[in-house]
Amino acid sequence: MNTTTEKNLSLLRTAYKTLERGDLDACVEMLTEDFIANVPGLPDPLHGPQLWRLGTQTMWDGFPDLRIDVEDMFGADDKVAVRVHFRGTHRGTFQGIPATDRQISFRSIELYRVEGGKIAEEWVAPDMISLMQQLSPTPADHLADH
Repeated sequence: MNTTTEKNLSLLRTAYKTLERGDLDACVEMLTEDFIANVPGLPDPLHGPQLWRLGTQTMWDGFPDLRIDVEDMFGADDKVAVRVHFRGTHRGTFQGIPATDRQISFRSIELYRVEGGKIAEEWVAPDMISLMQQLSPTPADHLADH
């Protein structure tokens, strides 16, 4: 079976594997030139593969050992939905928080639109509250400072 949906699922599986290897240049090649990223907390979508790359590089800088487990993936027409689990170690500055060396684990629900065999648009809903709680100082951290 080589339907459009199957091709789209294959594209996204390849994209996540490429992302987990940290090959952001190869990931950018899978995006359309007018790629649109819909990111929570931003009033307007981000346009262009290079903005996607900058945001993703920020994750890699903070969590250089990032592991990505796709827990669920399905598609219909030109869309692919993904439930993904990210794990890693906070070894670099992320969102202004210096490295804590803590293990992190958070999930995201992501939706993609595929056009002409490339990823044209994404809507991502990472559980940033959970992630930031794992990075924020605990009362024990403050005691250790004294």
